[in-house]
Amino acid sequence: MYWNQEAETMPREQLRALQDSRLREAVARAYNNVPAYRAKMDAAGVKPGDVRGVEDIERLPFTEKTDLRDAYPFGMFAAPMEEIVRIHASSGTTGKQTVVGYTRKDVDIWTECMARCMTQVGLTSGDIVQVSYGYGLFTGGLGGHYGGECIGAATIPASTGNTKRQLQLLEDFSVTGLLCTPSYAMLLGDAVREMGIADKLKLRVGVFGAEPWTDAMRVEIEKRLGLQAYDIYGLSEISGPGVSCECQARTGLHVQEDHFYPEIVHPDTKTPLADGMPGELVFTCLTKEAMSLIRYNTRDICTLRRDVCPCGRTFARMGKLTGRTDDMLIIRGVNVFPSQVESVLLGVAEVAPHYLIVVDRVNNLDTLEVQVEMTEAFFSRSDAVRSIEALEHRIAREIQSTLSVAAKIRMIGPGQLPRSEGKAKRVQDNRKLV
Repeated sequence: MYWNQEAETMPREQLRALQDSRLREAVARAYNNVPAYRAKMDAAGVKPGDVRGVEDIERLPFTEKTDLRDAYPFGMFAAPMEEIVRIHASSGTTGKQTVVGYTRKDVDIWTECMARCMTQVGLTSGDIVQVSYGYGLFTGGLGGHYGGECIGAATIPASTGNTKRQLQLLEDFSVTGLLCTPSYAMLLGDAVREMGIADKLKLRVGVFGAEPWTDAMRVEIEKRLGLQAYDIYGLSEISGPGVSCECQARTGLHVQEDHFYPEIVHPDTKTPLADGMPGELVFTCLTKEAMSLIRYNTRDICTLRRDVCPCGRTFARMGKLTGRTDDMLIIRGVNVFPSQVESVLLGVAEVAPHYLIVVDRVNNLDTLEVQVEMTEAFFSRSDAVRSIEALEHRIAREIQSTLSVAAKIRMIGPGQLPRSEGKAKRVQDNRKLV
């Protein structure tokens, strides 16, 4: 399959004209084929003819995840079922799953976006790529698979699980590219160390996504697996992985702007924010046929910039995600994101990158506890018992300084926290159980 690499470097004024044209088509498609959108737009007093281009996008209503759940299973589809060739569903843990449909053209666009992503991190037809995202209703595995095959790389559908087999494939097949979640990359890195096979691996590129991760975690992954680690972003509702991805310059994640129009809005007022200001990330699907989502609020928090990247690409770049407004913890009036805790822990040499944040409410007061594993080296020290208390106090001071909220730190032995082969579970909020 051919993919349009030239689009990635088109002048911004040419890109804007393309976005305007495609937005008009997308709005008309949604209004004419999705009753929920027709009702939303009628309530807002907007008709498809009122939208001339991107300058009018603020007139359009937002789409929320609740809209998709209310329309379960196929109420948001803008194409008839006889044109749907693929159905995926989100991995949500509350309420009904969000169901996503794809036409043949949608699958081709998804493939094109993933091919662009893999090319811009340096993967080629000469690479052997192991896809260790899950295959199934989750979009990660098939998205990576499409991209790998499209660029001509030898693609291994390893899926998740069976870490011993994963390592055997990495070693025996001389794998050069790895796709999985960053938390699973850390797990694989730990296993590589334990087995002492680091010098036998040929890995050079890792493409990791499906959960937020910090630059400090990037350093740890690169150290363990001996590769260059790149961030990729996507979500089932919009397409799947490949909505945006870093390039080799690693100055942000290039958004596939000819297919997905990005905005940043204020979390409270929902008004658009200027480039460089952090807020909620919103996407409008410009070319999707099966689900023409309009101003879909992802609730992910990041920034946008539209200057030309050192790599020459002109597409807007997302900053790394700093959290989500709907997984943000409010503890005694303070906003806390798991990524902030992670950034502190990854700066402490004596602890492993495995932790659990436990929030509770005692006597009407919110409490924060962070359970964190000690490294094997620290745990084995003769003075470990005497040193644990000092280490807990040191981490508590760092978290207090970073988050402006007190936390109890509980050190536990290596390997005691559950491991994840998919998205890592980092938060246990017991207040929701009351």
